[in-house]
Formats: sequence, structure tokens, C-alpha cells
Amino acid sequence: MTRHTLNWMMLCAALAVPGAAFADHAMEKDGMLVDHNGMTLYTFDKDSAGKSMCNDDCAKNWPPLMAKAGEKADGKWSQIKRDDGSMQWAYGGKPLYTFVKDKKGGDMTGDGMKDVWHVAKP
Repeated sequence: MTRHTLNWMMLCAALAVPGAAFADHAMEKDGMLVDHNGMTLYTFDKDSAGKSMCNDDCAKNWPPLMAKAGEKADGKWSQIKRDDGSMQWAYGGKPLYTFVKDKKGGDMTGDGMKDVWHVAKP
């Protein structure tokens, strides 16, 4: 077997692992969506139709999962334009955020906050 073939086989095996990355920006872990640093992602009930209602002070506490130039949406992933013109990732049409009080991967301190913030699930 050639080295090239082994590399492809390893790549295919990695992609077949449950919880493998959905995209470069996020993945599923333990039944929820997390960013590339393993931080929990959240949705906001006041967002609607692919529009973020969390701006200014809200976005300081709930940083949006920002899309970088050149990143492509696929499947349930999409990008929405924020009020400031920047692009944010959304899953199933719902914009995604992290929470400033989550200090390490796996923290979910924002889940249920004010009954409008929820852990994002695939």
C-alpha cells in the first residue's frame, strides 16, 4: 500500500467517527454544537428568520460565532448578515453564539438563561 493510499484511508476513517466536524467552525459533541475550541454554542429565542437580534451590549455577553471570508455554508449551515455587516454562522436558520461566562469546553452556564438562551443541538 502506498503512503498516499494510507493517508486517504486515515482521512476517511476520521470523517466516519461520530461527532466529527460538521464544518471548520463547529462540530457536534455530546449531543450539542460546539465551536472549534470546544465551547458550547447557543441559540436565542428572540432571533427570527435568519436575523440576529443580539447586537451591541448583548453581543458582548453572547459573542456571535463569526463566519470568516471564504468559509462556505453547507447542509443545515448558513451565514447571516449582522446589523454591522459582518457575517455570522447559523444552524437550521438559527444564529449561533458562545457565552462569556463559559470558561472552558463543556461549560453550559448560559443554557436556559432568562428562558431565551438554549444550548444549540444538531
